[in-house]
Amino acid sequence: METPLTYAIIGTGAIGGYYGALFHRSGKEVHFLLHSDYEHVRRQGLRVFSVKGDFLLPQVNAYGRAEDLPRCDVAVVALKATANAALPGILPSVLNEKGIVLLLQNGFGQEGLIAPIPGVKTILSGLCFICSAKTAPGTIRHQDYGSLNLSQYTPDQTPGGITPIMRQIAADFALAGIPVDLNPDLIDARWRKLVWNVPFSGLTTLFGIDTAEVLNAEPLQILARDLMLEVVAGAAAFERNIPESFVDKMMSDTLQMRPYFPSMKLDFDAGKAMELDAMYKEPLAAVALRGKRLTRMEMLYEELSFLQDKNITYLSDWEV
Repeated sequence: METPLTYAIIGTGAIGGYYGALFHRSGKEVHFLLHSDYEHVRRQGLRVFSVKGDFLLPQVNAYGRAEDLPRCDVAVVALKATANAALPGILPSVLNEKGIVLLLQNGFGQEGLIAPIPGVKTILSGLCFICSAKTAPGTIRHQDYGSLNLSQYTPDQTPGGITPIMRQIAADFALAGIPVDLNPDLIDARWRKLVWNVPFSGLTTLFGIDTAEVLNAEPLQILARDLMLEVVAGAAAFERNIPESFVDKMMSDTLQMRPYFPSMKLDFDAGKAMELDAMYKEPLAAVALRGKRLTRMEMLYEELSFLQDKNITYLSDWEV
């Protein structure tokens, strides 16, 4: 029988708070690293409002400093990519000898930045298909979806296959009620996630609207689809074939889900730095090295960068 894994949640926000709370409720040993709402969660626990049922965890293992956590088998990094500079000061304190990091972030290329951190031995990436937000201290509101696409990082960008640790972590997610798909190819999985993130994160932020409003305006619906197809072309530069039927499914799924403000839009509204490097700059640069340009995506990135430069009240901490 496999030894149960212990988990450290690094970033108890919309994603880490929701998945971590479900893990705790399912009986897993979970330790939460918090920042601005540490005292609130230490005293009052975590509250989740969810389309799948509301619940309160009145007491959780909450910590305000990384060095106070016990060393865990898996460090679940649910910080925004804009906060990754904090990880060299966090991960060596919370990882045990297994050195497993589960990265729950959007974008492209973050694994290569995390791999050199002392103590990191294995990196898995979980791409989250979920509508969730942190609405108050210690409070998560889960609006829709919730599944995870899990892959393993390889330094040479070749498919890592489906490994035993992937299966064990996926089983823990399933026990917590979280559907998981195992993808043997992280690069393919990252481009598929960008098919949705690039248009909907960008257009909702640029125009100050939700996902439903993007699709209800014919010019924006056309632009969203064109951006999706351009991301598919980016994946092709990496010899990853994403069929047009996947674009159709992403459009259909978005039409059916509740109107939603992606996290980039919420970050912009809150005066936080947006994940522009991870979601736009890095994939654009990676494709350029292969001799291809994604011009619509470039323009969207430039427009969002202009907005960010005007929105200069960034929070300086790693709150998510």
